[in-house]
Amino acid sequence: MPPLISDPATLLIWAALGYLLGSIPFGVLISRAFGLGDLRKVGSGNIGATNVLRTGSKPAAALTLLLDGGKGAVAVLLARTLAAEDAAQLAGLMAFLGHCFPVWLGFKGGKGVATFLGLMLALSWPVGLACCATWLVAAALTRISSMGALVAAASSTLWMVVLSDGRAFLLGIALTLLVFWRHKDNIARLRAGTEPRIGQKT
Repeated sequence: MPPLISDPATLLIWAALGYLLGSIPFGVLISRAFGLGDLRKVGSGNIGATNVLRTGSKPAAALTLLLDGGKGAVAVLLARTLAAEDAAQLAGLMAFLGHCFPVWLGFKGGKGVATFLGLMLALSWPVGLACCATWLVAAALTRISSMGALVAAASSTLWMVVLSDGRAFLLGIALTLLVFWRHKDNIARLRAGTEPRIGQKT
């Protein structure tokens, strides 16, 4: 982990800003803007890009993926530029939690996959690219988005050891555990063989 050099007030400010950035429900906003209705009443009810894809709009799903990833990256990069690495990692963690538990939606948010990948790219771009590639390969082979997410999250700490200086290793472990926890229902369906495939309506 990075040296703790920021004062408590600075860390608190970036924690709040990270959460607020992460809590922007882009999937819900984009679905409404595209005239797709309330995303929470579609498919799985999740607010992420995979569920947006179930509406049949690939452009809306792609835009949701980019913005959900972008908000995590922006939180890290802003804090790193204006404060320090400790504030950047805290802002990133809080952006992930903001996506999963947005105050605007009664703390019922997404599973954080795109935000996780955006965070990885901002924390260390080689690690982020490796995680994105891992997700793409796993998802392409299985045609199951959640499998791609779980494999990418599980591999992230390995990529940190191999491709970075390891300063974000503890954060990577925390994010991996959170991704798996948010996917507990998906894991149960994977074990039962009932997990929907990419593009399949539920």
